[in-house]
Amino acid sequence: MSREQNYSPLDRAIHRIAFSSRAIQLSAADIEHALYSRQYRDIPTDNPVFITSLPRAGTTLLLEIFSRIPGFATHRYRDMPFILAPLLWKRISGRFRKQASLKERAHADGMQVGYDSPEAFEEVLWCAHWPKKYRKDCILTWNTDDTAPGFRDLFIGHMQKIIALRAMDQPGVDRYASKNNANIARIGLLKRLFPKAHILVPFRQPVDHAASMHRQHMNFLSRHVEDPFSKRYMHDIGHFEFGSLHRPIHFNSRIDPASRGQPDTLDYWLAYWIDTYEHIMQQQEHVMLLSYEYACNHGNATLEVFGSLIDPGFSKPPQGLAEIFHSPPGYNMESVIRDSKLLERALALHERLLEMSIVKPG
Repeated sequence: MSREQNYSPLDRAIHRIAFSSRAIQLSAADIEHALYSRQYRDIPTDNPVFITSLPRAGTTLLLEIFSRIPGFATHRYRDMPFILAPLLWKRISGRFRKQASLKERAHADGMQVGYDSPEAFEEVLWCAHWPKKYRKDCILTWNTDDTAPGFRDLFIGHMQKIIALRAMDQPGVDRYASKNNANIARIGLLKRLFPKAHILVPFRQPVDHAASMHRQHMNFLSRHVEDPFSKRYMHDIGHFEFGSLHRPIHFNSRIDPASRGQPDTLDYWLAYWIDTYEHIMQQQEHVMLLSYEYACNHGNATLEVFGSLIDPGFSKPPQGLAEIFHSPPGYNMESVIRDSKLLERALALHERLLEMSIVKPG
């Protein structure tokens, strides 16, 4: 069960109105600014945390961890569908607020979500202001010096709104944290916009990671046929990772995106893994790399590192927080890889990533 599957006919109608055009979202944001800007305009946003990587690397797990540390504000499912006007939407939707029961998300990976669960909605902002980056066959990367009129101020205002919104229920919240897989396409720009930001990039054993992405791609291919609204929902929130919506990020301009082959093969996802992390290695001075397997197997040690590098709140985490970490499944799919040289490149790159992880495998 996924969030959009819980939509009533009225929910779906409101969603379609909210995402009928970019102008609707931006106009709602303008109205919200006129009504509520005094509530958030002085909130500092100079040290956000951006969690980003390829999907299936543990980004959702890390977002859940951050959402449970006092002081951090994240997007929640309740912020849908007026993502760019969350304060206004909270006021409007308060009359028909729904209970926060938990159900397994669409990925069928054991992650339980409800209306108050953290989620990745930040991409809506980027889609609204950078439409030319989203081609039919791929998503282009952002250069460090890319600009869009007023974007930084709008992004800051958006972060301030999320902090103000969460602080209504949790006094003391004063810091923005997000999960956005597509942020791997704009690491340098994020660091220019927010020099004090922490950009956390988890990585995973390459074959297991490729196998997990391949599995989800096939899963969502079926879902998008069975439930067209699911496809509409993922498109509207800017999630183009899997299924019939799949658009790979075009990291290397010298390589045709089609040269990886078809996404129904494991080799395709392994090649995509290599392109992605080779690009991230070029941005290594801007990011904190984290071995996902190590984090899962050594939760307390990982929280201690977070406490020393990101926020003291992790040094004294809420009881049971480390128990959220759980070991990812292994797939043992090396024999399925057709290109042996591709596998060698991936394993060698993984060794380099391990050396740079902020926490080290034992």
